Amino acid sequence: MQMEDHDEDDGRKVWLSEEEADEFLATADDTQQRIAFGLGLRSGLRCKEIVDVTPRDITSGPAGWFLRVEHGKGDKYRETPLPGDLATTIQTMADLRDEDDTTPLVDVSTRTVERWVESARDDLAEQHDDDGWTYLTPHDLRRTWGTLLCEREVEPGLVMEYGGWEDWDTFREHYLGQYSVKAQQRAREKVPWL
Repeated sequence: MQMEDHDEDDGRKVWLSEEEADEFLATADDTQQRIAFGLGLRSGLRCKEIVDVTPRDITSGPAGWFLRVEHGKGDKYRETPLPGDLATTIQTMADLRDEDDTTPLVDVSTRTVERWVESARDDLAEQHDDDGWTYLTPHDLRRTWGTLLCEREVEPGLVMEYGGWEDWDTFREHYLGQYSVKAQQRAREKVPWL
């Protein structure tokens, strides 16, 4: 995990590695938590966006599954990729529940999602004897998502479009972390004398 102090707030920004992200997702206690954690960590949603997602927001096309974010930050529309396994979980949950397809899937408050993340991070901090986990917030799930996409060489402009970031400076300063060990290794392999 990588961390950096917030500019003005207490606490730290956190970026999880792919392995840590997988481990975090595995802490979910039930389907609703799996969906909430997956929407943050695998689709880059903000906490408020997570609790607004309905089955009607899921779509598929030639590029795969996508999630329509009708009212993102600033009430702006965007579409972001949705992993196939998460799309299947959402469709299954929608089929099994009594509510219509306009009722949110994660039918809790944003504070409840924050508490779920806090509980999971505290368990992981204790399990690993690593206080770094205690800084993790729901927004760090989004931060990690953006960085992991770029690390996998997804075009930064496309990542910005998926995440709803309008300018490079904001994206770079607040969301992209330090380069990972893997990215540094790949870069060194490109230069024979390093």
